[in-house]
Amino acid sequence: MKRKLIQSWRWYGPNDPVSLQDVKQAGATGIVSALHHIPHGEVWPLEEIKLRKKIIEDEGLVWAVVESVPVHEAIKTNRQDAPPYLENYKQTLHNLAACGIKTICYNFMPVLDWTRTQLDLLMKDGSKALYFDWTDLAVFDMYILKRKGSEADYPPNIVQKASDRFNSMTKESLDSLSEVVLMGIPSEDPIGLADLQNSIEVYEKIGTDGLRENLLHFLNAIADVCEENGIHMTIHPDDPPYPILGLPRVVSTKEDLLFLIENEQRDFNGICFCTGSLGAGVANDVPEILRNVKHRVHFAHLRNVKKDEEGNFYEADHLGGDVNMYEVVKLLCEENQTRSEAIPFRPGHGHQML
Repeated sequence: MKRKLIQSWRWYGPNDPVSLQDVKQAGATGIVSALHHIPHGEVWPLEEIKLRKKIIEDEGLVWAVVESVPVHEAIKTNRQDAPPYLENYKQTLHNLAACGIKTICYNFMPVLDWTRTQLDLLMKDGSKALYFDWTDLAVFDMYILKRKGSEADYPPNIVQKASDRFNSMTKESLDSLSEVVLMGIPSEDPIGLADLQNSIEVYEKIGTDGLRENLLHFLNAIADVCEENGIHMTIHPDDPPYPILGLPRVVSTKEDLLFLIENEQRDFNGICFCTGSLGAGVANDVPEILRNVKHRVHFAHLRNVKKDEEGNFYEADHLGGDVNMYEVVKLLCEENQTRSEAIPFRPGHGHQML
């Protein structure tokens, strides 16, 4: 029997302006959701999970993937207070599995879950897209955050352009840029520049190798509950797939993904294959990466980006970006025929329309 991918849609819960009826009309059968109202690090109560699942199933849909169960910063940095957060994480996984939800997405990005410098880049058709501009990031880094030694992290042409752009920007535009960058920090409380700077200093001491060790430590800590309950953990790539603001990255390239699955070889350790995040990397050949890691892919984000010669990028139409989406979907469909369970996928970062 030919097995299809499970077409899913991200739904943020009852307060999402997109209703479950809207999702059904778009052709999706699966829902990707999370309990965003539960503070990071706390256990997701069984009754709350059951309630969300019932709401979804009452509309004739299936809660296919949890995106995401956030990994607390104490775990990412392996602080002394990490053990209680690890226990809470394991209990949340156990509760989700008890409700039959066993595909879990997460990320291990330091501080920032995603980074953009503009949320409303105007497209030719009048819609609006997310945009990442290296010059704007350098303006934020060098002149707003004022991170020590930040100039060394950018090529000379970007440093000069950032200087010129900063001198032409108003206070309002600088405040707007800062707000957009800080939006990528997942927190229940407002986060300021001082908080970000403190976190950067913590990760400077941890470094890339230390962050890799912490990720492997996290996976080892949750391995038993995952294996006992048939859970697939799917790590989301870094967005964008570069070290930024002095923060290390460990899920950005083919080498990163291979390191992760070679150093934690148990089947529960899987990948959320995000074509947009990986596609933003100038050196990343997305279909080639997929060929190497497809056996560990248990969830996919199918979105596309368009880059320029500096590596700036915006969210493009699915067939209008740099990623060979046809080849990616072909590879996923081929892999799907080897599985007993279909791979769920969803679009993401769509254009603001209508």
